[in-house]
Amino acid sequence: MEINRKPRTPREKYGEELRLRRIAAGLTQEALSEQVVCSPTLISHYEAGRRLPSPDDARRIDIALKTDGFFVRWLADLDSKFAQFFSAVADLEREATEIRQYGASLIPGLLQTGAYARAVFQAYRPNYCTAELDAFVVNRMERGRLLTESATPVTWTLLDEAALRRCIGGPQTMAEQLYKVADMAESGRVRLHVLTFASGAHALLESMLYLLKFSDAAPLAYVEALRTGNLMDDPALVGACQGAYTLALSEALSQRDSVALVRAIAEEQEHAQHQPHRR
Repeated sequence: MEINRKPRTPREKYGEELRLRRIAAGLTQEALSEQVVCSPTLISHYEAGRRLPSPDDARRIDIALKTDGFFVRWLADLDSKFAQFFSAVADLEREATEIRQYGASLIPGLLQTGAYARAVFQAYRPNYCTAELDAFVVNRMERGRLLTESATPVTWTLLDEAALRRCIGGPQTMAEQLYKVADMAESGRVRLHVLTFASGAHALLESMLYLLKFSDAAPLAYVEALRTGNLMDDPALVGACQGAYTLALSEALSQRDSVALVRAIAEEQEHAQHQPHRR
């Protein structure tokens, strides 16, 4: 006899309630998606607890299911500790079986050290407070634990050389960050490849990229810009992003050469740290 797994998290409970109310209303996922004006795949993600609807989608769900604002009100109690445009990705990556990430100018968040993350957060918050930065860093470090857990997803990391050479937080912080990336690659936690400056133009010049695969759902793609992000589930768009990643990967160094380059740049940063300052 098949036993259904009970919802564990508040988001899974939200999704399960949505599924039950939809069935009670006599609607398929496709029928509900037409009224919400989204894809059936998105409804599937909502019901599985992988994603939360936007406030507008929640309002349309309430209208379609005649639930009198129920899902809008519950949604307000599920605020994420991440930026609104990234919160869905933070939830989804924990369900992923494979992650492919590309860092254009920064080391991706899953691989960041605390000091590196703090320097990044501080850079675009001129009027920051220490407690706020501490909370951001804690959240990012908790995300990073995903790659040290027993059920670690297969993780490919493609880095532009610019992400390795931009000194974030000073030489010591940068050296520690690069050594962490190299150590994780050599330990088998991530598959690392570097796109060097010598490779010239490549398919991912315009954007960072995050690709997610799942065992029981369609793949997704995510891109991000200043204060905004776009999570894509349209098969054509996701396929195009996957193709761009494959093209860029074909221009990159092997893992062995990539690790060697990362360590060499880390050593350069260590050397710079001990150089006397010129007046």
